[in-house]
Amino acid sequence: MNFDKKAQEWDKSTQRLKRAEIIAKEINNFIKPNQKLNALEFGCGTGLLSFNLKNSFKTIFLADTSKGMIDVLKKKIEIQGIKNFIPLQTDLLSEKPQFPSIDVIYTLMTLHHIPDINHTFNILNSILTMNGYFCIADLVKEDGSFHSHIKDFDGHNGFEKEELSKMLNQSGFEVKYYSECFEIEVNEDGKNLKYPLFLMICRKIS
Repeated sequence: MNFDKKAQEWDKSTQRLKRAEIIAKEINNFIKPNQKLNALEFGCGTGLLSFNLKNSFKTIFLADTSKGMIDVLKKKIEIQGIKNFIPLQTDLLSEKPQFPSIDVIYTLMTLHHIPDINHTFNILNSILTMNGYFCIADLVKEDGSFHSHIKDFDGHNGFEKEELSKMLNQSGFEVKYYSECFEIEVNEDGKNLKYPLFLMICRKIS
């Protein structure tokens, strides 16, 4: 999927706007950040989730590999005059940016695009402070139809709760919260298909 090409149109989807709002509210309700914590959004896109959390954290680092997404994000930050966002075009899985203390990492609809989940969890664990929170919002396990239009898709068809929890535990996380919080609706060949999203919140325990 070419996210650079999609960047200019990304924020025009009312579904994307709504899901970011709902997920941000659930994160806030569970973690209750106090504007003293630093956060990192992994795979931020245009920052829709972080814009809903901008008043919750001291500083938010927004990381994405897509130049197009980061360019749109930078324009939005400038227009809105946001002072506590730091956008980064980087691949956290291969590069090692220097962060201050990161207390919360969150990611929305990014994980299923990454083939090596265990490596990803280990990298993010190394960035996060002890007892910090790791929040994952992504697809519930589906039949593969969600990405059927993408040739050579090599990611995951969503995730099962128990399987993902086990992988997280092996990487030093303990699951503290899980809910199915949103449904993506897609009209495919006249059929209205629904794909549930979950929010899983973990704490770093080792």
